[in-house]
Amino acid sequence: MYMPHVIEQRMSAEIEGDFVVFLIGMRINKLWKMHKWLPVTMAMPPMLRELLQNPDSGLLGVNSYFGLRNTLLIQYWRSFEALEVYARDKSKAHLPAWAMFNKKIASNGDVGIWHETYKVAAGQYETVYNNMPAYGLGVAARLAAATGKRETAKGRMEVHAP
Repeated sequence: MYMPHVIEQRMSAEIEGDFVVFLIGMRINKLWKMHKWLPVTMAMPPMLRELLQNPDSGLLGVNSYFGLRNTLLIQYWRSFEALEVYARDKSKAHLPAWAMFNKKIASNGDVGIWHETYKVAAGQYETVYNNMPAYGLGVAARLAAATGKRETAKGRMEVHAP
């Protein structure tokens, strides 16, 4: 089993410029309808593979969370435009998966999907990680020791301020 390297000190993520946080998830509303939700679940790995294999896609990093009924992916993107280009590209995995969902499930209540998009202006964030592997924005950005000015949340906000 792969165990990521734990950084045994306080760290903070730093990223140049604006970026986008994209939350996307699925909720299984009817557990017994596996034939409905399994294809939706299986549609995401090919999308992530194609994005992660293409450094120019604009996807900077991703974290995944799975529960009994819910899945959540937190994605960090260079820009909203890069995210939208991917979502609308007919040669990529997203549009066929979206069409399949709308054809087989649409609004029948079996499986829920959702997303939220947040544009983050340069310097308008702060992070801290302690005794953690690279995580969250730290997967998509550069990590710096949370010392000196980076010791407090207020200080980290000031360090990142434009």
